[in-house]
Amino acid sequence: MQHVNLPDLILEPLVRAALMEDLGTYGDVTTRAVIPADVTYDARLNARQAGVVSGMQIARLAFQLVDPSLVVETLRPDGAPCAPGDTLMTIKGSAASILSGERVALNFAGRLSGIATLTSQFVKETEGTATRITCTRKTTPGLRLVEKQAVLHGGGFNHRFSLSDAILIKDNHIAAAGGVRAVLKAAKASASHMMRVEIEVDTLDQLAEVLEEGGADVVLLDNMDTATLRDAVALVKGRVVTEASGNMTLPRIADVAATGVDYISSGALTHSAKTLDLGLDF
Repeated sequence: MQHVNLPDLILEPLVRAALMEDLGTYGDVTTRAVIPADVTYDARLNARQAGVVSGMQIARLAFQLVDPSLVVETLRPDGAPCAPGDTLMTIKGSAASILSGERVALNFAGRLSGIATLTSQFVKETEGTATRITCTRKTTPGLRLVEKQAVLHGGGFNHRFSLSDAILIKDNHIAAAGGVRAVLKAAKASASHMMRVEIEVDTLDQLAEVLEEGGADVVLLDNMDTATLRDAVALVKGRVVTEASGNMTLPRIADVAATGVDYISSGALTHSAKTLDLGLDF
């Protein structure tokens, strides 16, 4: 697992927006009505399922943005494994403040730990190969940064973050531009020396055309069966980076990795991960 933390400054706007959404226009009226301001407590953020932890940095920010005087200690850092009953974090201080930040902290931590956990399951299926697991842009709007960070915590790798990171020519680009050769010629003419070019192919004939024309750094082998992927890797002979994509579900990963592809990209890592069950206990 990769222990990847970002500066708090980058994450604070996301957490602050979530807190504003949850606290509404008048704050936590329930807590204010029933919890005396001077009551303090020691709370524990506990795992109720086995998995890989992510979102602890964000959970800490949620509590401390509500009340900077809260004392938060992370016991299981992002990227660490957890078992049912493990305490991931302790929060000490005002009971009212802890309760007001609880839901946002748990929403982030549960969602991101679910992504890290699913990613780790994909990665495990590639053991013994050089294939890497990577995510896609199929992320929750506004949360791409932290969801991709959770993929890193699960041992995966990140694909491009946005449309501006790299030239990725998909089938619709090829159709609109007039074919594989035309689109590669256009990409080569406009790309700087720092901009990598990836092109999607659906068939071995298209792949052969890409290799003959040149100009691509990465080839995306889309929706190919396992036998065709193996033939594609043999055809490439290491000349470009290969990425298998399309219907990359967990049961397929071991077989696909065995074909020798460099990367397997799966939108499921972020769009289909199940929230890991976490709870805050007083």
